[in-house]
Amino acid sequence: MEVDPPEACWIPDDDTIARSHVGRLMRDRGVDTVADLHRWTVEYPATFWSHVAHELGVVFDEHASEVLDASDPRHPKWFPGARMNIVRSCLDDDADALAIVATSDSGVERISRGELRSFVAQFASGFADAGYEPGDRVAIAMPMTVEAVVAYLGTIAAGGVVVSIADSFAPEEIAVRLDITDPVAIVTQDVIDRAGRTLPMYEKCAAASSAPCIIVDTGAGAPLRAQDVTWSEFQGSRSTLHPVPSPPDGHTNILFSSGTTGEPKAIPWNHTTPLKAAMDGRYHHDIHRGDVVAWPTNLGWMMGPWLIYAALLNGAAIALYPDAPTSRSFIEFTEDVGVTMLGLVPSIVASWRANGLLAPGDLATVRVLSSTGEASNPDDYRWLMDIAGAPVIEYCGGTEIGGGYITGTVVQPAIPSRFTTPALGIDIAILDDDGEAVDSGECFLIGPSVGLSTELLNRDHDAVYFADAPEGMRRHGDHIERMPDGTYRARGRVDDTMNLGGIKTSSAELEDVLSTVPGVSDVAAVSVAPSDGGPERLVVHVVVVPGRETGEALREDLQEALRTRLNPLFRISDVVVVDALPRTASQKVMRRVLRDEYRR
Repeated sequence: MEVDPPEACWIPDDDTIARSHVGRLMRDRGVDTVADLHRWTVEYPATFWSHVAHELGVVFDEHASEVLDASDPRHPKWFPGARMNIVRSCLDDDADALAIVATSDSGVERISRGELRSFVAQFASGFADAGYEPGDRVAIAMPMTVEAVVAYLGTIAAGGVVVSIADSFAPEEIAVRLDITDPVAIVTQDVIDRAGRTLPMYEKCAAASSAPCIIVDTGAGAPLRAQDVTWSEFQGSRSTLHPVPSPPDGHTNILFSSGTTGEPKAIPWNHTTPLKAAMDGRYHHDIHRGDVVAWPTNLGWMMGPWLIYAALLNGAAIALYPDAPTSRSFIEFTEDVGVTMLGLVPSIVASWRANGLLAPGDLATVRVLSSTGEASNPDDYRWLMDIAGAPVIEYCGGTEIGGGYITGTVVQPAIPSRFTTPALGIDIAILDDDGEAVDSGECFLIGPSVGLSTELLNRDHDAVYFADAPEGMRRHGDHIERMPDGTYRARGRVDDTMNLGGIKTSSAELEDVLSTVPGVSDVAAVSVAPSDGGPERLVVHVVVVPGRETGEALREDLQEALRTRLNPLFRISDVVVVDALPRTASQKVMRRVLRDEYRR
């Protein structure tokens, strides 16, 4: 169907193309290329998204008056007039089918969709018994476990709104997100066992907020405050699920994404956002009914909710492994449970390769691999595809998109670290600073598309995404390069947002913490993408007071500040001591100058 681009290290065979969801859709539409299919999806958005809802089996309690009201192009309304609860669509099918497979103390735990439905009903019942009402927010700050999935779906089924908190955050960062959202409760875990270490979780939540905690007890015996309850105490007695209907644009989840200021953007998802995640899973990752989908993540990042929806709405099971995925035991877990679609971040692949953890014959059940979170290293991904014999679908998007805007398919050859198509249902434009179309520049999004945010809790949404953007386009901030063969490559960010280990953060967030280190008088944090591709590296430029020790001692102090006050996953690659930071006439730090000088 597609012309083979050069350097492909995986090429689809006829059976893969014939079996694939995207191949079937191409045949149904009578088109021969993914480009033609993509064009149809953006020219006829209502028809396309109606088809997606039908294919996913989305259930409406009351049907919509139309699929799309685009009278306000910046704030389109999907399925206006309808009432729904997306949890019903996730669980309203074969009760005997596998829903979750997870590690447990006794080995592997398998949970059917009927069992999951009952667990979700009990949590939703507990939500109501506690006196919480539809619209109340419940934070979840814990690893991606069975209880986390139950709490997530149970809160939304009860009409509540999940506040997603990454389990790696320090208490101060948890507090920032709780202050923005004011949840009525926090679901957490006493401790986390990861990579042989026991890390506090409940302790961090208690330090961050006085809100009552619902605590999953792993046996650590943590003493509870008077307002807190255990997981088992919170569960209600009703095991029949009756999801509370809502308008399609009713909030279901508040997630966070950093911008160029210190406070993270609070981005609401609604009952239609999961259609975007599940569509990407269906047509770009080729998830089928009966598949098993794994993606190491947690609910604090959009890939946690994405995993729930992309699996369950497509009739697949979720595979959960809450410990570190950089071990041989994770690879063995994927084989034991028969994972068919495996998502990764580049740092996992780099670790596997460096430590010799993956060998030919491993990942034998995996049909499709995917990668997101940060730019990947072509050599690592060539190695991965050679060993696994499966394509890597590069996947780039954002929390405010509900999925990806540029990705790949299994009917196109896979080239390491390259994207082969904009995502179905959304278009892109690559522009220079003058707004002219170029092959390498800032990527702007063109809707309407299900999943695109229309509001922020703590920021002017239109000012963030549409100010100074060309008419009909939406700013996203990624630098994308279109290659001569028609594929695409990610080149990092064009603003002061950076991506460190798959976590978006801002220069301001980092600098607020780094400036507290004794002897630091001025600081600027930038990310630098390696010239040969791969994840962004954090480079810190520092002005120090006379007598301040520099060298490795300074680097260790800066790293410790990030570890304890922001996120232990942020690693400083290099520290550059300078006499002064370059600034504009209005005293704004010229981070692009620092970045360009460092690359030379």
